[in-house]
Amino acid sequence: MFARLSRKRAQTTLEYAILIGVIVAGLIAMQVYLKRGFQGKIKEGADTMGQQFSPGHTTSNYTTNSFTNSTETLSNQITTTNIHLQETNRLGNEAVDKFANEQWW
Repeated sequence: MFARLSRKRAQTTLEYAILIGVIVAGLIAMQVYLKRGFQGKIKEGADTMGQQFSPGHTTSNYTTNSFTNSTETLSNQITTTNIHLQETNRLGNEAVDKFANEQWW
C-alpha cells in the first residue's frame, strides 16, 4: 500500500514539475515579444513629446516690450503708487551653441 501511495505522490510531483517547466519555457519564449512591445510603447511616448533637444540646433525668438501706467500721490509724507496698467512683451533671438563650445562656470 505504501509503495502505491509513494508512486502516486511521485507522479503528482512530476506532473507539477512538468507543468511549471512548460510555463517557464513559455514565458522565456515570449520574453522577446514582451520586451519589444514595452520598448515600442516607450518609443511611442517619446515620439509624441516632439523633437528632442539638440545642442547647436536649438534657436528661439523672443520679444520684450514693457509699458506701465501709474500714479504717485504724496500725502502726509507718505507716497502711494497706484499702477493702472502694466504690460510686458519680449522680442529677440537666441541660439544654443554646440555642446563642445559651451562653458560652465
